[in-house]
Amino acid sequence: MITVNGFRKLALDFEETDEKPHFERAAFRVKGKIFATLLEREKTVNLKLSLEDQYVFSKAHPAIYPVPGGWGRMGMTTVALTKIPKLLLKEIMTNAYCHVAPEKLANKYRL
Repeated sequence: MITVNGFRKLALDFEETDEKPHFERAAFRVKGKIFATLLEREKTVNLKLSLEDQYVFSKAHPAIYPVPGGWGRMGMTTVALTKIPKLLLKEIMTNAYCHVAPEKLANKYRL
């Protein structure tokens, strides 16, 4: 399990990542592209995954599921921070970061 501040630290540990507001969420971007958004009051994050990664991770744990509607069909995946282990979250976040980061940055983190 991880706190909101713990998630924020993990996200900002990726190279060239910054945090900016995005509607009612905090968005975490690499080179201007969003790979994660945080909804603090619900303690959930949405991560941008490939559809294959979304399928695999959502089958692995019930607290990981596609965002309803069109966003989910584009790979946006919700994760309940208080219900998954930190190591699993780190793996999912790495996949999200690598999915949107330029190849040179992504190659530093690929699992």
